[in-house]
Amino acid sequence: MPGSINRRIFWGMAAGVAIADVVTKYFAESLLVPHTPHRVIGDVLRFTLAYNPGAAFGMSLGGYSRYAFAAFAIIALVVLWQLHRSSAPGERLKSLALGLAWGGAAGNLIDRIRSTRGVVDFIDVGAGGIRFWTFNVADSAVTVGAILLGWIIIQEDRHKKHG
Repeated sequence: MPGSINRRIFWGMAAGVAIADVVTKYFAESLLVPHTPHRVIGDVLRFTLAYNPGAAFGMSLGGYSRYAFAAFAIIALVVLWQLHRSSAPGERLKSLALGLAWGGAAGNLIDRIRSTRGVVDFIDVGAGGIRFWTFNVADSAVTVGAILLGWIIIQEDRHKKHG
């Protein structure tokens, strides 16, 4: 059954990302002191434990952030799952992209549910005083999944126009 391959790719990736996210956050919280950088690769890659009660890039809705962003995550999980369900049997790359995004959204939702402190972030990239936002495995998976899905959609549009 061709659709079962897509399901295995989607759920395998989603579960793998969510598990990797939970495990790496557990180690980050166990081994790191909040806001104290630990150099991994010089000053380029550091592990710095931080808690983000808001959303990406420090967006906040005040005291309602935890609940609002948890609700947004649940909606995103449903939408991503529906997109996966509507994909054609041969769309394995799309299933992979959607699974990455689903696993990442689930990983950050787990943090919002388990703690009032917010989402655990610990990957700190930059050079000297120029730093990117601190992020985690879930954030990376959502980003890669979204970029991959965008690329797939562009390719589908090109194929329709020239096909």
